[in-house]
Amino acid sequence: MVTAVVAIVIAVLLLALVLAVAHDPAPGPADVAFGYELAWDHFDFASLWTLAGDELRDGLARKDFVAAKNAAYAGRQGLGHLTRHIAVEAVDARGTAAVVHTRVDLHDGDVAHNEMHLTKRGGRWVVVDYRLRSDTPK
Repeated sequence: MVTAVVAIVIAVLLLALVLAVAHDPAPGPADVAFGYELAWDHFDFASLWTLAGDELRDGLARKDFVAAKNAAYAGRQGLGHLTRHIAVEAVDARGTAAVVHTRVDLHDGDVAHNEMHLTKRGGRWVVVDYRLRSDTPK
C-alpha cells in the first residue's frame, strides 16, 4: 500500500516536472539578438554557431566553424571587446519570423546600428541574417 502511494507521488512529481520544462519559454528574439551581438564582441564563435541558423554557419559543423573563425580572427584581439553597451531598440516578431534592431555603443564613442532577421526553428529563435541598418542615424 505504501509502495503504491510512493509510486503515485513520484509519478505526479515527474509529470509536474515535465510540464514545467515544457512550458518554460525559450529565449525570445530580443534575447537571441542581444546574445548574438555579445558573442561577436567576445569572439565567442561556439555561441555564434548556436545562435545562428544554417544561413550564417558557412556550411560548417560547429567544431569546424569555431576553428575557422578562430583562425580568421587570430591576432586580431583588438577587434574584440569593443562594446560598451548593447541595446535592443525594436523587435518586430510575427509568427516564426522576427526583425530585431540593435544599438551597439563602442568604447571609442562610435555607435553601430544593426538589423538581425531571425526565424523560429525547432522551438527556438536563430539569427539568419545580420547587417548594418540602412536607416542608421547620421
